Amino acid sequence: MSTSRSFTVSAFALTLILSAPAFAQQTQQAAPPPGSPAATITIPGDQLPPPPQKFGGKIERDAKESKPYWPARVVPPKGAPNVLLIITDDAGYGVPSTFGGVIPTPALDRIAQNGLRYTNFHSTALCSPTRAALITGRNHHSVGYGVIAEQATGFPGYDSIITKDKATIGRILSDNGYRTAWFGKNHNTPEYQASQAGPFDQWPTGMGFEYFYGFMGGDTNQWEPGNLVRNTTPIYPYVGKPGWNLVTAMADEAIDYVNRMNALSPDTPFFVKFAPGATHAPHHPTPEWVKKIGDMHLFDQGWNKLRDTIFENQKRLGVIPQNAKMTPWPKDLIKEWDQLSADEKKLFIRQADVFAAYVAYADNEIGRVIQSIQDMGKLDNTLIIYIEGDNGTSAEGQPNGTPNEVAMFNQITPSVEDQLKYFYDVWGTDKTYNHMSIGWAWAFDTPFSWTKQIVSHFGGTRQGMAISWPEVIKDKGGVRNQFHHVIDVVPTILEAAQIKQPEVVDGIKQSPIEGVSMMYTFDAKNANASSTRTTQYFEMFADRAIYNDGWIASTKVLRPPWVTVAKLPSPGDYPWELYDLRNDWTQAEDVAAGNPDKLKELQALFWKEAEKYQVLPLDSTVASRMITPRPSLSAGRTNFAWTRPMTGTPNGDAPSLLNASYTFKADVDIPQGGAEGVLVTQGGRFGGYGLYVLKNKPVFTWNLVDLKRVRWEGPELTPGKHLIEFDFKYDGLGAGTMVFGNYTGIGQGGTGTLKVDGKVAATEKMEHTLPFILQWDEAFDIGSDTGTPVDDNDYQAPFAFTGKINRLTLDIDRPKLSPDDIKRLQETARAAGDGPSADDGKTASAGPQVGTVGLSLVDKIQLRIDKREGCRKQAEAQGLSMVDRVKFVQQCVQQ
Repeated sequence: MSTSRSFTVSAFALTLILSAPAFAQQTQQAAPPPGSPAATITIPGDQLPPPPQKFGGKIERDAKESKPYWPARVVPPKGAPNVLLIITDDAGYGVPSTFGGVIPTPALDRIAQNGLRYTNFHSTALCSPTRAALITGRNHHSVGYGVIAEQATGFPGYDSIITKDKATIGRILSDNGYRTAWFGKNHNTPEYQASQAGPFDQWPTGMGFEYFYGFMGGDTNQWEPGNLVRNTTPIYPYVGKPGWNLVTAMADEAIDYVNRMNALSPDTPFFVKFAPGATHAPHHPTPEWVKKIGDMHLFDQGWNKLRDTIFENQKRLGVIPQNAKMTPWPKDLIKEWDQLSADEKKLFIRQADVFAAYVAYADNEIGRVIQSIQDMGKLDNTLIIYIEGDNGTSAEGQPNGTPNEVAMFNQITPSVEDQLKYFYDVWGTDKTYNHMSIGWAWAFDTPFSWTKQIVSHFGGTRQGMAISWPEVIKDKGGVRNQFHHVIDVVPTILEAAQIKQPEVVDGIKQSPIEGVSMMYTFDAKNANASSTRTTQYFEMFADRAIYNDGWIASTKVLRPPWVTVAKLPSPGDYPWELYDLRNDWTQAEDVAAGNPDKLKELQALFWKEAEKYQVLPLDSTVASRMITPRPSLSAGRTNFAWTRPMTGTPNGDAPSLLNASYTFKADVDIPQGGAEGVLVTQGGRFGGYGLYVLKNKPVFTWNLVDLKRVRWEGPELTPGKHLIEFDFKYDGLGAGTMVFGNYTGIGQGGTGTLKVDGKVAATEKMEHTLPFILQWDEAFDIGSDTGTPVDDNDYQAPFAFTGKINRLTLDIDRPKLSPDDIKRLQETARAAGDGPSADDGKTASAGPQVGTVGLSLVDKIQLRIDKREGCRKQAEAQGLSMVDRVKFVQQCVQQ
């Protein structure tokens, strides 16, 4: 009895000791001994992954005489912050309220008020390039992203491959003990490596981001994203959920992630990249946000008045100097608001309301993510970098805007009348892939000139950015005017985390990070310090500029962003402008004439930087790069066969039927009672094709960007085996004509024939085909349809085939130029002074407009606009249907 009592007392005493506050504090602070299960280590970081840790225990023959020793868990340096890196899409300097805009962005306001506002921060003027620079700390050409992934060409600066000597911030932080995740847009996987065949080393999870939830490519349908993945697996969470929207879904995912990490390992910092598709087209906010913004009547007075209002707000907020000048409105390119008709104003206001609703909606969801970090008690030691836009506001919507961005990239834009009649009431819903008029894009880049795609002028590159880190940044609400670039974000994060750039990753020596840290600006005493970035080149589609110590030399803009195919001089012949940014914040006054020596100095510096960072060769083409042959699973193949259903092959790896003849053959079994479902499809509601069985009848449909559908239908199928064929004979010479600066070989018509068991069931002539691209956020599917249907009137996805596919084959016959064709094209090119001659064999820098008049200089744009308007009026006078009017205008402007 006494022995038992003595044990009880001892246990009670021990409990008191263990529960004492002083002991608890001492235990918490004591570092776990090396070799213990809880041991941690901070690595030097020069080599990733770090070398294996030496075993520090003891091994004898008998475990009883041995001592275990666990490798220490790698953790970041003490005090390393959580990092939330936010970047939105296609939003210029004048978009958010934080930088003078009229669109409410309270989450960005919150970061600015709790930290710093940066007024002189720059992007690369295009999506993929900015994002590649953002995650690597190197210039976009240095990491293979001179253009977007879908326009990659076979040169080191343009191949869309981030090489292994340029580890991303995700990889560096994860190997140093951070938990890393990426939510939203991924535009940094080569288009030809985005299928389930991989390889996956260029996916977020292969670049150091341990978790990924987002979409692959430049943009997506926010209501029904056909390119959404979790890690590397396609997912379709919207199916059966009306009203589901990706912006909210990815915020929910991010909130769940940070809370899960906090619950599992509260002492481990996280790095989250949060990149919503907003506000890239399609503009898809929820109806509630459209109503909120519409009720505010922000845009009723038009884009010129909007510009004045933003400019006044910017001066009031101190985000532009008081002596800054407003750049002039481009009267030769864009109508002033007072020149518009009542119908134009009605449509354009609707477009702006939906765009603004998308901005506000996305900012609200970003605010939820920020609030979740505060709710966890982690906000004080969280470095939040919020960049509004990866380039200036997009002018890719063309003068009238468009209900379907896929149509725009195929050189088709419906008139204002047609948009009002067919799309006004559904603008921004799942029935549109919408984009707004160029007038709004220009206004939302106030006070600068130009827009997305243009690097020579700040309308394309100046982004509003705010940074907060409450534990460190004490100058709350401060403004910073130092010149910086997106490549400076990675070194800023590394300095904040006290982690250095590795010298070697996976045995590969790393190229130096090209950015510089902005952390010096966090200190109030450096509020007016000189920028640590003194030189920065810019280049996009041969438009270019070079910044150096307060000066910038810029080429003259020769191709407006809404003109995707144009005749241009050789890149070496572009005229240059010069701006003294020390006295001219907005590039309002070209001083080249008075400073010829300074201009020559900067031009020489540009070429030096271009050679250093893989910018060469310069290439001014835009649309033609979309159909440039690239490596892919289908490259070099003309014959394909499948024996079972398969979905989710992205366009970059799928066989392309554009500008070619082809034949599908489907060997199927039809059960008793008939069958329905998709046999093969590519694209969807906004552009694509499908072969399917509908109510037991074979159907082939070509969806011509939601403006026209050409349909072939066969007889009802009897039970048993059948061979369903669709054969298309293309009338054009093919993409080969583009080598000669001639675009007549693409987008031509042809004849399609549907056969069942060798018998012709239907024959139909297509007057035109799509020249450049199908709906890019949808896949090539066999056996069912992911994403959206090619015809909503026929079926709804997934519409799985209820029979059996025994074998599906596709044979493609691409046109080949004959010697006579080549001779004729060469002669035409010589006569036009365009394209390669018979002797030099060089490719033209650009070709004539498809559906518009070819232009040599931007000041001739008005001629194209006037001719198109005249053609449109002729079409209206003839009383043609919408589709026939589009066709007529295309043909008319080429005459």
